Amino acid sequence: MEKEQLKQQLKEQIIQFLNLTSVKPADIKDDEPLFGEGLGLDSIDSIELIVLLSREYGITIQDPKEGRKILVDINTMADYIILHQTK
Repeated sequence: MEKEQLKQQLKEQIIQFLNLTSVKPADIKDDEPLFGEGLGLDSIDSIELIVLLSREYGITIQDPKEGRKILVDINTMADYIILHQTK
């Protein structure tokens, strides 16, 4: 899968998994922080994103510090998936 396709798919999955009914994929910028001032996700959402990575891409994140480095923005998540995907 191309990186651009993967980023679009990630945006759609984040909206679906986190039930962000008022957000559209176009609202999420590739380099916008997912947590804090950006998309405004919280620690509960980070757990959901870790589950999403495991279920959809076969990526297991054990260390919360590693998770914080991966779940920065769409670009970072896509790069990590491309390097580590097992499904």
